[in-house]
Amino acid sequence: MTVVSPAVSAVPVPGGELTIGQWPGDSAPRDSAPVLAIHGITANHLAWGMVAPLVPGPVVAPDLRGRGGSGTLPGPYGMAAHAADCVAVLDALGIERAIVAGHSMGGFVASVLAHRYPDRVSRLVLVDGGAPLALPDGVDIETALGPAVARLSMRFASHAEYHDFWQRHPSFAVWHDAIESYVDYDLTGAEPELHSKVNGDAVRTDFVDLHKGAEPLAAYEALPRDTVFLRAGRGMFDEPRGLYPDPAAIGLDVTTVPGTNHYTILLGEDGARAVAAALS
Repeated sequence: MTVVSPAVSAVPVPGGELTIGQWPGDSAPRDSAPVLAIHGITANHLAWGMVAPLVPGPVVAPDLRGRGGSGTLPGPYGMAAHAADCVAVLDALGIERAIVAGHSMGGFVASVLAHRYPDRVSRLVLVDGGAPLALPDGVDIETALGPAVARLSMRFASHAEYHDFWQRHPSFAVWHDAIESYVDYDLTGAEPELHSKVNGDAVRTDFVDLHKGAEPLAAYEALPRDTVFLRAGRGMFDEPRGLYPDPAAIGLDVTTVPGTNHYTILLGEDGARAVAAALS
């Protein structure tokens, strides 16, 4: 699958500028609906790097506040703040209504966006996120997110060392250019003190909000039951048990994408094609 680099720019938001990536669409008619694609809790806009080139219309994906090129933006964080930033992106680009897709935490942001700003959303597609998640008692963010959050305080001597760190992640057993671009974009600083752009405070605040916040729960409860939910068949660490183990409990129009885990439902060929088809 060909990797197409997006055009990167920035739009004004409270506290500074939000970085966005834009893909023009797959030779689409001029009236093809634009897609707003929202990434997960420690991710960046290149999480959509395999999906976006397969979508007929234009795709815009922000780096959420505290991540990627938006890593130095101050709070407030939380799903409502991210939803407001996403509306600012639509305003800056002159997009009245968009198909809104959210992966992982991005699904919660997308749901809150649809709940707060229904006139801006033509259709909602949730990708392994956005429905309530149950965590066992006593499980904290470091345990739940594992290496994804552990790396935020780590230092790496080179990009190759960072690649090696990610290649040990069980969900990235098949390494390719799109994953390499995604992880490389996350690094900042200079060798041998490279580190993630992700703001740990933003991650912790958002983790609490998506699990315990009143606004994400209200947004989920307001979703039409025919809202599309694409579920990864395997888990965050490629476990046989998915992040959402019981499709019926999600309460939406669930399609399980077999053979995908929480990451490869976007960054794997089968997952990217399934997500792109749901957006088309």
